[in-house]
Amino acid sequence: MAAGRDLGVEVLWNGPATEIDFSRQIEIVDSMIARHVDGLALAAQDRTALDGSLDRAAREGIPVTVFDSGVDSTNYMSFVATNNYEAGQMAARKLAELVHGKGSIAMVLHVPGSFSTMERERGFEDAMAKEFPKIQIVQKQYGMSDRSKAMAAAENILTAHPNLDGIFGSTEPSSIGTALALKSRGLSGKIKFVAFDAAEGMIEDLKGGTIDALVAQDPYRIGYQAVQTLVDKLNGKTPPKRIDLSARVITKADLDKPEVQKLLNPDVKKLH
Repeated sequence: MAAGRDLGVEVLWNGPATEIDFSRQIEIVDSMIARHVDGLALAAQDRTALDGSLDRAAREGIPVTVFDSGVDSTNYMSFVATNNYEAGQMAARKLAELVHGKGSIAMVLHVPGSFSTMERERGFEDAMAKEFPKIQIVQKQYGMSDRSKAMAAAENILTAHPNLDGIFGSTEPSSIGTALALKSRGLSGKIKFVAFDAAEGMIEDLKGGTIDALVAQDPYRIGYQAVQTLVDKLNGKTPPKRIDLSARVITKADLDKPEVQKLLNPDVKKLH
């Protein structure tokens, strides 16, 4: 919305009610193409589900920027996202530091098929395997983009591994569910926990000690850049095929830094 206001374009927004309703996302994208919008910014819920829609947009001459979560198709103009592989590596290195380079850890994953989160999880596992041979990943479970399912997954892990040293939640729902499980078992601060994303409740959990570190993206900037690439294209420029934005590790001590405040609280309230 801020990019639309600043760059003088009208932004029409729509999305499915849940992150796993692929058919609804296809419907929405196809209806935007049928309206002959001037450009399309698309956060794909699944890496292959939108292939047909991307082909259709290309045939209609509508430029597409894929943002936040990637696709297998190459039939788009630009891809704007967090460098998720690097972000996963950052999370691994932070958790390894917290557990002093040894012990057993677990992962609460997102959903199968989501490109961005799979890259993040792969980065985490690769860094652990290559850099921290004394740390073992003892269990991985999917939270299915649902806080209560993620909480149940974390509960299962904590039951199966009572001596667990650390845990990583690869997305906001996975992290919130894991935090709930740790709190309900009185394990806040006892098991080192690196979370991903930075929802309001998660910042409270970082202050309270349930979460030891957050790996935060800059969703405001991702959305802004997506609109910028489309406006550039409409103005005759050629945007880059890929724009990688770095994530940032945030600990409790970082919360008062002005740049962290700006990242966690972008000025979105005035845009509605």
